[in-house]
Amino acid sequence: MLSGAMASGGVSVASLWTEVNRCGQNGDFTRALKALTRILHENRDDVTALHCKIVCLIQNGSFKEALNVMNTHSKYLVVFEKAYCEYRLNRVESSLKTIENAPVQTDKLKELYGQVLYRLERYDECKSVYTDLIRNSQDEYEEERKTNLAAVVAAMSQWEEAPLEDLGLPESTYELCYNSACALIGQGQLKEALNKLREAEELCRVSLADDSDVTEEDIESELAVIHSQMAYVMQLQGRTDEALQLYNQVIKLKPSDVGLLAVTANNIITINKDQNVFDSKKKVKLTNAEGVEYKLAKKQLQAIDFNKALLAMYTNQADQCRKLSSSLQSQNPGHPRPVLIQVAQLSREKQHTKAIELLQQFSDQHPESASGIKLTMAQLYLVQGHVTKACDVLRSIEEFKHKAGMVSALVTMYSHEEDIDSAIDVFKQAIGHYQSEQPGSAAHLALVREAANFKLKYGRKKEAISDLEQLWKQNTNDIHTLAQLISAYSLVDTDKAKSLSKHLPSADTMSFNVDVDELENSHGATYVRKKAAKVTGENLPKEQGQVDIKKKKKKKKGKLPKNYDPKATPDPERWLPMRERSYYRGKKKGKKKEQIGKGTQGATAGASAELDASKTASSPPTSPRPGSASGSSSAAASNVVPPRQQKPAASGATRKKAPQKKKKGGKGGW
Repeated sequence: MLSGAMASGGVSVASLWTEVNRCGQNGDFTRALKALTRILHENRDDVTALHCKIVCLIQNGSFKEALNVMNTHSKYLVVFEKAYCEYRLNRVESSLKTIENAPVQTDKLKELYGQVLYRLERYDECKSVYTDLIRNSQDEYEEERKTNLAAVVAAMSQWEEAPLEDLGLPESTYELCYNSACALIGQGQLKEALNKLREAEELCRVSLADDSDVTEEDIESELAVIHSQMAYVMQLQGRTDEALQLYNQVIKLKPSDVGLLAVTANNIITINKDQNVFDSKKKVKLTNAEGVEYKLAKKQLQAIDFNKALLAMYTNQADQCRKLSSSLQSQNPGHPRPVLIQVAQLSREKQHTKAIELLQQFSDQHPESASGIKLTMAQLYLVQGHVTKACDVLRSIEEFKHKAGMVSALVTMYSHEEDIDSAIDVFKQAIGHYQSEQPGSAAHLALVREAANFKLKYGRKKEAISDLEQLWKQNTNDIHTLAQLISAYSLVDTDKAKSLSKHLPSADTMSFNVDVDELENSHGATYVRKKAAKVTGENLPKEQGQVDIKKKKKKKKGKLPKNYDPKATPDPERWLPMRERSYYRGKKKGKKKEQIGKGTQGATAGASAELDASKTASSPPTSPRPGSASGSSSAAASNVVPPRQQKPAASGATRKKAPQKKKKGGKGGW
């Protein structure tokens, strides 16, 4: 029974409780709080009023204030409300302790316990909680529990790579259908996942279309998470253009879910890679929104941080890249990716030696992750041209040591270095491994075949005998192997070669029905026989006395020089190089004869002519110069002072006056 005492202001406590009840039914929790405050003013230890106040504060989203009320009145323990407030304030560990310390585990606490375990990524325990709740409860929340269980199964498939478990969950709603698609993505069944997402999209449109208050924008906003997941599947399938278009549509909608925005922006950055970095720098801001860390799984947050470091590297922010990758390494000491990012940055700076030292240090500290690290180390050695060192590193990877791809790479590199013995040793170790683990398997015999061919290629026929014998014993009808074996034995043991040659088939059995004409006319033939002429009578037998008339080839007339004079006697030394001719005197470097107007003002051309030995009577004749007059005397012009700008004119040529250049800057003179 409620007390009928009067509260302050002349209003009875009973009427205040009536107000609280009415406001609670109408959802007006703010007015209910005012009435409860007046009730607690009269009796601050009223447990019912305290409980109602906590509920009203939670309904209004005032979780901190509600938690303060509970901490102030700690003797009145309200376990569920306290754990719920801690959960909503992202104090998940505290919420877990509150639930585990509860004296009684009610259904409400179990529901909250499942949510807390999901946030802590303890999926196995979470699955057990929801399975138990679905089995032991029957109410209107059954569909929500199944949706949560489907989300747990999807998370286990995606983040823990757990095998898909069929729990018999329906796909009647778009949430259930969406979670089923996420589970398929985790298993790599991309085509089936995309079809399931399209089903979820259709179910969402149908379910929301029935509500008259829902607009098209509301539907698109609700579909954003489905579209983003569809784009992710397309990206995994290599359909990046379609994926990018869908991602950008989601970004334009500006959904309120910061987790969805962060994941979508991150995926756009991964498509851009080292291109369109300006767009990536804008998108990366969306991954820094407040509350993102509470919306995403640890692996999602880790991937976003890795991409931030890579983006810093692509935008040439070396210091920022080093800072981010070092921070990631301290957070994930056993993860190889932060080290690989640091190595990539060092490689961009051409510090390959330092990068190799960093890789070696990580490989020694974390041998469980050494495989990928050593592959990178080998690549860096190859970049530096240290092929043998790269081979040594590759041979130290036990996980890939005997794989066909690794054997092929090692043999190729050793062959490049002309280290045939090491290449044969690689074959020997690989064959020994398969001999003990998978004797007679296809991989084993393929390696033996390649080893034999390699030894024969490099003239190691004696060493190839054991491999060829092993192959022939596996298939005695293999004539090609038998022929190789006989060829190899012919150098070592001729008697053995003769005995083996008896197993070769006879010439009759080896004959094949081959059309010789067709073979010769094929594209692969080295010699093609000409087809018979179509014209009849062309190849008729010649009559007696008929002689073949050989056609005479016309001789081409030789080309003569342009200035050829038939009357002049040709120079007998014309076939010799100019330097070897008797009259060659060499070139005078840096001086041209008769450069008029190029010396000091007032200089005469006659002075230079007098000093020119080539113009004296005793000098031998030189080859004719085009345009020069023979027999002209240089002494006639020895006292003539030419104009300064005049140049020597060729005989019979007229000189044009060069136009005078205008000087800049107004007045000027010599």
